[in-house]
Amino acid sequence: MLRQYELVDRVLGYDPRADEALINRAYVYAMKKHGSQMRASGDPYFSHPIEVAGILTDLKLDTATIVTAILHDTIEDTGATVGELADLFGFEIANLVDGVTKLTRLELTSERSKQAENFRKFLLAMSNDIRVLLVKLADRLHNMRTLHFIKSSEKRQRIAQETMDIYAPLAGRMGIQEIREELEDLSFKELNPEARETLVNRLNEFNSESGDTVESIAEELRLKLVASGIKCEVDGRQKRPYSVWRKMERRAISLEQLSDIFGFRVIVEEVDDCYRAIGVLHMNWPMVPGRFKDYISTPKNNGYRSIHTTMIGPKRKRVEIQVRTRKMHEVAELGIAAHWLYKEGASLAERSEEFAGTFSWLRQLIEMLEHGGSPEEFLEHTKLQMFSDQVFCFTPKGTLITLPRGATPIDFAYAVHTEVGDSCVGAKINGRHMPLRTVLTNGDEVEIIRSQAQRPSPAWEAFVATGKARSAIRRSIRSAKEAEFGRLGRQILKGVFEAAGREATDVVLQRALHALHQDDLEELLASVGDGTIPAQQVLETVFPELPVKKGRKKSIKAVAGDDHGGVVRITGAGQGLAIRMAANSFPLPGERIVGIITPGQGVVIYPIDAPALEEFDGETTRWLDVAWDVDPDHPQLFPARLNVTVRNEVGALGHIASLVADYGSNITNLTMTQRDTDFFDMQIDLEVRDFKHLTRIMSALNGVSVVAQVIRPRR
Repeated sequence: MLRQYELVDRVLGYDPRADEALINRAYVYAMKKHGSQMRASGDPYFSHPIEVAGILTDLKLDTATIVTAILHDTIEDTGATVGELADLFGFEIANLVDGVTKLTRLELTSERSKQAENFRKFLLAMSNDIRVLLVKLADRLHNMRTLHFIKSSEKRQRIAQETMDIYAPLAGRMGIQEIREELEDLSFKELNPEARETLVNRLNEFNSESGDTVESIAEELRLKLVASGIKCEVDGRQKRPYSVWRKMERRAISLEQLSDIFGFRVIVEEVDDCYRAIGVLHMNWPMVPGRFKDYISTPKNNGYRSIHTTMIGPKRKRVEIQVRTRKMHEVAELGIAAHWLYKEGASLAERSEEFAGTFSWLRQLIEMLEHGGSPEEFLEHTKLQMFSDQVFCFTPKGTLITLPRGATPIDFAYAVHTEVGDSCVGAKINGRHMPLRTVLTNGDEVEIIRSQAQRPSPAWEAFVATGKARSAIRRSIRSAKEAEFGRLGRQILKGVFEAAGREATDVVLQRALHALHQDDLEELLASVGDGTIPAQQVLETVFPELPVKKGRKKSIKAVAGDDHGGVVRITGAGQGLAIRMAANSFPLPGERIVGIITPGQGVVIYPIDAPALEEFDGETTRWLDVAWDVDPDHPQLFPARLNVTVRNEVGALGHIASLVADYGSNITNLTMTQRDTDFFDMQIDLEVRDFKHLTRIMSALNGVSVVAQVIRPRR
């Protein structure tokens, strides 16, 4: 455990202006408060906050953060209060300790509540003061270093997985690579101990075979650069086991095929020396094509700047080299902590160019929080953001847009602005019209084509790579669905009220809000539309004196105009968010259909002869009159399904496909369900205009010599 004078000496070593008396006072206060408390390791509990403070001295953080680390468990684990800390150490430190305490309490409840909700609260607390996160990361790092003292294997696994999923990526997003790598490796050791041990043994063997190769390569690189007049330091190091494991998994290669087990860093004085050094290296050793990355001209979002190259270097070894200035090196190792200017005002750090991307990312997360969605969605979106490599693309005006690898033009559009994403109808990539699912690559120039009539498609969600895009798409779909449920709810209420001789005006409906626990009329209409609240219940709430009518199941009405009360007009299979077809039912225009109000789903459409309707016989209030509304001048295609038995003859399938095409239809799916020597059965999904169109195709198929039987499956 660090002693009091050792901790103070560490802080004064990088910040001579630090308040030594404040640190000493916090040390003594925390030691007294924790008293005889012990950790699982058997050490005095007080050793933990001191070690956390020691980790933060490696990041060279300000006095307030160091004192916060010393006191971070006093509110949670002792009788200390926020007011007491404010009196003794000031409001700034009291608020920081309170912030860390709230995060710790969330951690402690993670077994009883959803991790996703905790993470949502975590980001909100962190966004108020980034130092809260820095203390929490150091706290988690020390807990991971002592994880093996916890007896419960299940608890160790949970903590390690949470660290791998959330804390390590967050450290990476803050640019604190040393902490990120150690958190990952410690989690890897707990989650997959056999793989790590095997990999460590292989790396040790590899090390012993290489001998002093790393030192000799580093020295040869340094001599070449110095001979060209470039002052520099060169060092080589072996990558951590988890970093090696992740690259092997991602590239699906063996350890022997991995080129960058050892990385070399070249630290120079000035930015122009970086480019001069790269020139010298490439003049002396051939570079590996496609392995050059310039993060100086296009920095990463977490402030990281460096030039990466891979060469066939000294001793014909394939080596990865990073070239950077000393200042860049500090940012690369310490991230946002390298230039956290609290002593000069926190706002300066937020305005600093190095970390503009980091703060932009935090603002995007808070924006996603403010726009709702479930905690699970938020956690999913954030993980997408944290775990991704980057590609750099440009707008036609030259603005740089940084995206995760695998991003598409939809991601690009939402990165520019939410409104641009919502109205995107197409994209030009490097001047050429390309599909919206095209994966972007480094250097692409992307022009988004927009239309105010457009709205996000649910299909987009399948190929976007950013949390912001996915969140915006889901938010738009939710809004559209709520609006449609609202329109549907109003139609349903109109029919039910008219059948009772009443009118469903807004004034009348508002009487039901309090009794049905609805905040406003829009929420009530949407709840009726999605089936959560039966329309009959609304009627009985606002007109309790009306006699209850059991009634019969309503007959299906043909729609001749717009004045038919209670009739919902539908425009085709799968269209509309509040109306959907029952699974595997395939009703077609020309057939009678019925709607069933289904809680949470809106109206589900069934053919009138569907066997599934029998279960709703006793629930007449859920039945709804519906009818097709197809424009003959603009015919649509609807899905249909046929079961066909075919003779096992050469060309039989070709005959069927040709006939279907001749009748203006298209096969969308074909599945062989049974096959023997003479016959085989298959299920054909096709698109038709209506019931008559399908009947003509079935009649024609029955006339083909290779077809033994055609039936439409019972629905």
